[in-house]
Amino acid sequence: MSSSASPPSASTSAAAPVAPGTPRAPGAAPAVRPGLVLLLSAGATFIAFLDTTVVNVAFPDMAASFPADRVSDLSWVVSSYAVLFAALLTPAGRVADAFGRKRVFLLSLAVFTLASALCAAAPDLPLLITGRALQGAAAAGMIPAALGLLLATTPPAGLAAAIGVWGAAGSMASAAGPSLGGLLVDAFGWRSVFLINVPVGILLVAVGLRGLPERTGTERRLPDPLGTFAITGGIGLLVLGLTKGSDWGWASGAAVGCILCGVALIAVSFVRSAHQAAPAVETALFRDPTFAVASAAAAFAGAALFAWMLSGPLFLTTVWHYSVLKAGFALTPGAFTSAVAALAVGKRTRPRHLPVVVAVSMTAFAAVSVWTWSQLDTGPRFLALWLPMGLVGGAAFGATLTALSTAAATSLPPLRFASGVGMTTTARQLGGALGVAATASVIAAHGTDGARAFREVFLVCAALAAVAALIGLGLTRTARTHTEES
Repeated sequence: MSSSASPPSASTSAAAPVAPGTPRAPGAAPAVRPGLVLLLSAGATFIAFLDTTVVNVAFPDMAASFPADRVSDLSWVVSSYAVLFAALLTPAGRVADAFGRKRVFLLSLAVFTLASALCAAAPDLPLLITGRALQGAAAAGMIPAALGLLLATTPPAGLAAAIGVWGAAGSMASAAGPSLGGLLVDAFGWRSVFLINVPVGILLVAVGLRGLPERTGTERRLPDPLGTFAITGGIGLLVLGLTKGSDWGWASGAAVGCILCGVALIAVSFVRSAHQAAPAVETALFRDPTFAVASAAAAFAGAALFAWMLSGPLFLTTVWHYSVLKAGFALTPGAFTSAVAALAVGKRTRPRHLPVVVAVSMTAFAAVSVWTWSQLDTGPRFLALWLPMGLVGGAAFGATLTALSTAAATSLPPLRFASGVGMTTTARQLGGALGVAATASVIAAHGTDGARAFREVFLVCAALAAVAALIGLGLTRTARTHTEES
């Protein structure tokens, strides 16, 4: 996400919001309507983040539709979305600034809608994964363009509230994902979780064509193409090597080669980005220690979160033999506490308390994951085990991710707020893609016919959360440094 996606300033005053009822000269551009821009931005953000959660509930039904495919291959339905979403967020922001945020927003939304239809109609797994990759790439274009439009059209007095609503859209998507997915899959099958995006996307595009301002950014440089290719290919190869390692053999040339090449390409992208005027990755943001620590913690928290979200529906349907609908509702309490905790932290927590929020929340999740690892068995124990685990885990992630996003954004100057949000989201999505790969690898190694594989996944989640908690404590030191400097 480009740093030029910034709050209203002198450079954007020509398109400042116009008071309702003000007459418009013939041929003049339509008056900017901040409320409509907020609605469209939040709507696009909702469906983009909904597709990171709703698919997890549909995963068992997809596995039944493609019985010849391994879990490690099926996991790419989740991973391909996360990889493209993570890798293209920053370059997509610069493309939006160069070609116009409205144009990129609506084009990305249209591609997302078409890709959703492709996923719904996919006759085989390769085409489904292709559709999901297109969805992820389109979502990466929607998010920075939507935020850029929102920041540029909202009056300064209402900016904080608008950003809060925009951010809450993602939390509400997480809360709605399990129950909505369970209802759709139970009634219409897994294809319906993609098909529902089509009418919503068409409506948003139609309204956006008439209601969004004709606004272009000030950035005219396209992102470094080689760096963009390197970061995208590097993440893809790294996730591929981790996902297929158990199938190929961890010592095999294919697994080792994918992992090493992936790491090398990511390193190339970072090195190039440090010397590019329009980098593929905003590496300059990492010079701020608070931002760097928050992004590192977001990567580990994202890995634990995505692993947790993917393993839950699989465990409930394959080990406890819940229906998809029952599994969706079993996951809803955790999604609800996640949304509540996110809103509470966003509204009430002061900056100096953010390190404590991250450390306590991730420590709590690590502890409840270890407890789940020790207690999980083939006999269903929803009230005694699953419900408390879900409630604690959901609240922990809602609080942590909101605290990390807030810490990252507030550590930067206002002009770089959008870039900070984008890079933190990239770190979380990258960690999530690796978490999905690790989950698929563990399950593929042990099968899904018992609780052992899932116990190990929860142990991995505990370790990742513990690392996130330790990194989060580092925010205390960086926040103190910021205070002393100011």
